[in-house]
Amino acid sequence: MNDVSLTVAVAAQPVPAQRIPATGRMLALLPFLRWWPLVNAGVLKGDLLAGLIGAIIVLPQGVAFATLAGMPPEYGLYAAMVPAVIAALWGSSWHLVSGPTNAISLVVFATMSSLAEPGSADYVTLVLTLTFMVGLMQLAMGMARLGTLVNFISHTVVIGFTAGAALLIIASQVKNFFGIHVPHGTMFFRIFGTLFSHTNEINPYVVTVGLVTLLSGIAVRNWLPKIPYMIVAMLVGSLVALTLNESFGADATGIKTIGALPGALPPLSMPHFSFDTLRELVSVAVAVTGLALTEAASIARSIALKSGQRIDGNQEFIGQGLSNIFGAFFSGYPSSGSFNRSGLNFEAGARTPLAAVFSAGFLVLVLLVVAPLAAYLPIASMAAILFLVAWGLFDFHHIGSIIRTSRAETAVLISTLIATLVMHLEFAILVGMLLSLILYLNRTSQPALRVLVPNSQEPQRKFHLLHAGEAECPQMKIVRIEGSIYFGAVNHVGEQLHDMAEGKPQQRHLLLMAKSINFVDIAGAELLAEEARRRRRQGGRLWFYSVRQSAEEMLHKPEYFREFGADAFFASKRGAIEHIVGQLDTSICADCKARIFEECRRLPGAASPQTDTERVKPL
Repeated sequence: MNDVSLTVAVAAQPVPAQRIPATGRMLALLPFLRWWPLVNAGVLKGDLLAGLIGAIIVLPQGVAFATLAGMPPEYGLYAAMVPAVIAALWGSSWHLVSGPTNAISLVVFATMSSLAEPGSADYVTLVLTLTFMVGLMQLAMGMARLGTLVNFISHTVVIGFTAGAALLIIASQVKNFFGIHVPHGTMFFRIFGTLFSHTNEINPYVVTVGLVTLLSGIAVRNWLPKIPYMIVAMLVGSLVALTLNESFGADATGIKTIGALPGALPPLSMPHFSFDTLRELVSVAVAVTGLALTEAASIARSIALKSGQRIDGNQEFIGQGLSNIFGAFFSGYPSSGSFNRSGLNFEAGARTPLAAVFSAGFLVLVLLVVAPLAAYLPIASMAAILFLVAWGLFDFHHIGSIIRTSRAETAVLISTLIATLVMHLEFAILVGMLLSLILYLNRTSQPALRVLVPNSQEPQRKFHLLHAGEAECPQMKIVRIEGSIYFGAVNHVGEQLHDMAEGKPQQRHLLLMAKSINFVDIAGAELLAEEARRRRRQGGRLWFYSVRQSAEEMLHKPEYFREFGADAFFASKRGAIEHIVGQLDTSICADCKARIFEECRRLPGAASPQTDTERVKPL
């Protein structure tokens, strides 16, 4: 772990309760009070640097994404100001940076361009109304505590999604790094094909600027870790571009820069609240809401894997909702968490959400004071910086661990990564979630049923797995069920119990070692009740040892409890064996040669027991 990551990981630890001078209700209304006690001079320094870098990075992205969404270019920058501040202060992630994103911009253009002319006043008003509706839906989901939906995004899905997004970032910057033309909307896999088929069009001056920026950034990060390598790399790239332009002429080099930007604060705006407009935009708002929340939650979790922070999905939904509601009144179109800026924010050493606040503040200063200076910042240098950010998003340690340990999880990882490259981001997450749930249901629907016997070689006679050729009681089977007995597992459990009963019909008594049963639903309770009835008809019983409270609550419902009987549940293993042995057929016990229980020796008329060597084979 590098110095920056270690610093962030340490800072991301939960704040001790005694350092938070606020009540629970106040923390719910003002969640930024949780991390505010951590702020000191060192934290401010790190957040200021990260904020400055983030403000510089968002300049070209904001303009590009707004254009992609059919909005005037400055609206992309406005979406990175007020919405970013609100999302940072009222969200739960300490490193998530909100603002305009590629995916949402595409969805906005695709859904809104048929309703009004892109770039027109009517179009802008409709998009502002959409922003308000999206924010309202997000806030409602957060207040309804639907943030738990984020828990269905597994660790493997997040890693695959993050790796796929990193590749998308790299692909999106290929044209800027090499100075070639890549048609808008080109698929990921075709971008590199375009690069290789148009090598003769690669601009050597642009590549020089990008390569120098890239190498200087790597060198500073590795050898001078205390210096902000991104700022140094951008300065070096700008100087190289300026030198090349002075030496060969800007027309000959073809080095493009960000260009002068309009210097203005985000103007106040007003959505259109007519019933017809709201009705017309409902379906679009639902789609954008789902996409925005999926992006923000996934990005927050992926960054949290590196920082060690715990994400509150409900609070994240609330923060995103408030950011879009405020954005609708401050000329911002729908925003969400940004992979580019969030990853950069973390790598740049951000310690608290103040980094996002500072980034918005610096962006305002840039627009008001130094907007013309952006004309000297090469786009190729920005591409090189984003290459470095994308590389940092690959979690090679966990990717290798997943590949080495689980084929099923590897399949989820690869499927999520590929889906991220060929589908919209929200669908990629859904693909990963669906595969993870399928694998989970497949595992939980087949809980293992282990046959146990006491180990006579141990003084405490602990139970161990029955080995081939090892003796067990001819009248009682002891089974441990490892997993929950729910509707998806009842068929498997029922078949296993049926096979055991058919294999040894004299074992009319069944003792379930229930400590490993997490829970039992109605279908599971019905199965066990039927098993109890069947064994009673055959002259046996169903018994339980060490039932967990979560399973006991269902099994003690009157309609099931009467099938088992009050004496069927035991908290002591010895007590269970003593009681059940007393219920066995003594005529069978008299001729029994197994004698696996100590209690068997005390039965009247019992035959001499076998020796330990005869009775139990060594493990």
